[in-house]
Amino acid sequence: MDLPCPEWVRHVEQKWTELKTEETERFCLLTDIDAIFNEGLSLICPEDLNTLSSTSEKYSVKKSPERASEFRQQGNLSFKVKDYTTAALYYSRGVCHADKNTEELSLCYANRSAALFYQGLYRECLEDIRRSLEAGYPSHLQDKLRARQTACLNQLTKIEKSNQPTTNHPTSPWQKSRNTNTCISPGVSVYFSPEKGRHILTTENKPAGEVVLEDEAFCCVLIPGNKLNTIINKAEKTFKTEERHCHHCLSQSLSFVPCPNCSYVRYCGESCQKDAWECWHQWECPIGADLLAIGVLGHLALRVALKAGQNQVKRVKKSTLQEDHVTCSSYKSDLPVKLNLGDPCRESSDHTDCYHGNSYTGIYSLLPHVSRHSPCSRFLLAVSMAVLYMRLQHGPPPDLWASCKDEGESGTWQPEMSMLGATALRHLMQLRCNAQAVTAVMVQEESGMAVQSSSEIRIATAIFPVLSLLNHSCSPNTSISFTTGCQTDVLSQFGCSEGHTDHPKTSQSGVTVTVRASKDLIPGQEILHCYGPHCSRMEVKERQHLLLEQYYFHCNCQACRRDLTEGSQNAKENAAPGLKCLKCGKPLWSLMDKYMCSGPMCGHQITSADVQNKLKGLQCLLDEAFRLIERDRFDEALKILISDASQTNSILTETHPLQGELADATARVYATKGEWKLAASNLKRSIVAIQAQFGEDSIELGQQLFKLAQLHFNGGDCEAALSVIPRAHKLLSLHCGPHCEELQELQKMECCLQGML
Repeated sequence: MDLPCPEWVRHVEQKWTELKTEETERFCLLTDIDAIFNEGLSLICPEDLNTLSSTSEKYSVKKSPERASEFRQQGNLSFKVKDYTTAALYYSRGVCHADKNTEELSLCYANRSAALFYQGLYRECLEDIRRSLEAGYPSHLQDKLRARQTACLNQLTKIEKSNQPTTNHPTSPWQKSRNTNTCISPGVSVYFSPEKGRHILTTENKPAGEVVLEDEAFCCVLIPGNKLNTIINKAEKTFKTEERHCHHCLSQSLSFVPCPNCSYVRYCGESCQKDAWECWHQWECPIGADLLAIGVLGHLALRVALKAGQNQVKRVKKSTLQEDHVTCSSYKSDLPVKLNLGDPCRESSDHTDCYHGNSYTGIYSLLPHVSRHSPCSRFLLAVSMAVLYMRLQHGPPPDLWASCKDEGESGTWQPEMSMLGATALRHLMQLRCNAQAVTAVMVQEESGMAVQSSSEIRIATAIFPVLSLLNHSCSPNTSISFTTGCQTDVLSQFGCSEGHTDHPKTSQSGVTVTVRASKDLIPGQEILHCYGPHCSRMEVKERQHLLLEQYYFHCNCQACRRDLTEGSQNAKENAAPGLKCLKCGKPLWSLMDKYMCSGPMCGHQITSADVQNKLKGLQCLLDEAFRLIERDRFDEALKILISDASQTNSILTETHPLQGELADATARVYATKGEWKLAASNLKRSIVAIQAQFGEDSIELGQQLFKLAQLHFNGGDCEAALSVIPRAHKLLSLHCGPHCEELQELQKMECCLQGML
């Protein structure tokens, strides 16, 4: 939930409508963020705080020994059927809900250690045994725990002697080798022009697949699942992202340690737990429910301000004379000017024409677009941040803002402390255009699935100081991937000197974005990133509307110009892509509110409403098949898919996206039944649609080719598998780098197959 919950939004909107005319006019005229925040703060009344309190109750993060026991019992049921992953996740729920140093906590840790043992996670198992004993595990049960401890040590000794790798979660080679906060590759530089602002250009040739930029998130916040207590199903087996990822470094784990005071936050280990507590969680924890109600963007904005601290903010503000405005008078032409890290900013600059690397100044200099936010939107953001600021005052000021603390006996905060709230409001406004979704590949954990089914999901929202400098294209020339897990030792991978930071090293988020060229780039070419609306997934008019609404610019990228031109041409030719005549199979023409066959001897017509109804019916059948697959009812799903395919083939061409989804689902079912040739045949049909939709160099095509290689491999078709692997390898390397899991598996398959020839 990026934005505030609906109840809070409705309350603030009602408050806006009830303002007196002079109050509304005064607020609308404000453009200085400090003034906007202070005005919002002055309008806060007890009713606002009470409304937030009642709303936050639905997002409770309190400990619950009763629920901890229930989750432990559910874990026991999963353990009995040898579903050790689900068991470990249930036990982790119990760990998070149990009070510290209680028998219930010790039992959850002990039971989870058993699940980890049977998964071969021996080191994690030992850690849980230690935690269980420290929490007061009952003495009459300790013999069993000690025996498991001995068994773990024996297993680790055997592995060490045989030099076999353990099955503990591997550390990505990127994590091992990466020693930089931000680094721009040689042959790539930051430029400024009055028209484009800061942007990044190549200064030499960059082949497709080469890394052009690495950047570390200044801060990130995990995206929560549905936290409403009123609709939580205690028997729910779906575990959300916040139950699978560390809330500090975002790495995946099955052996989380909890926050001692709340049930929501969990960490991959004591190190992340300690770092997060020192950096921000000790102030976020008491208002955890409020933060869930206010939303991820508000939470992230506050976290950025907490991390920056009073001194950093004062230093940046001192050299800032104007807000939300770039002074270009010192530029004598529209030609791009190269910016070097550490160069002084120009007079009357708000740092937006300077390059600051991975530093707080780099975050502060991102435009908040104050005037572009509507007055009611500014009011919502100001009031939301004001109530969070007031909630924070129930405890002591954060360490990096401690100089604002009142030295009197009352312990209240001094007025100067409002700088924290105003700074957070600035970052909240910036995040509308600069928040970056952090994604990860989620592998479907389905029993009986012989071929990996995976999808890309959002796990967090972050802000990157240098990635934010990339401009948008609906057909970008880059691809991005993320690495999670905390790192230390800030050195340069590329041998460049851009490791400058002005924030504490201990507060590294551990989330890194790697930007690779997805196409061959020539000198002087701008490096472009997709903000979300992509030409392969969205029509041009919809893309332009969304970009204007959220990012405040009318997109005129090459893809938009091409699509508008082709759209005009298609309109002249009355083309209806992907649709064909039910009678003769020729392409359909679009005529106002109906479609007509393009075949001169046919003349068949069908209304637009009928076409939409047919497509909706086909999608409903596909959705029903997916639900049956999820419940392992494969034979029933296959009947629906075959029926759906018969109807689909009569009205859709092989390149229509629905054809791709249908063929992919059918391939999954056949693979589950061990019918590899039929599975491969259907997946090839899916690949035709995927390539038409996303392009021959897309990551989506690479993922489909990876699955096709798996099918050929499992079916024993060595030659077919070896013919697919090189192309899959090329595309996955291009977009994901040389160390992604799919590439490792492809290499193992290739070695195995070559040994069989």
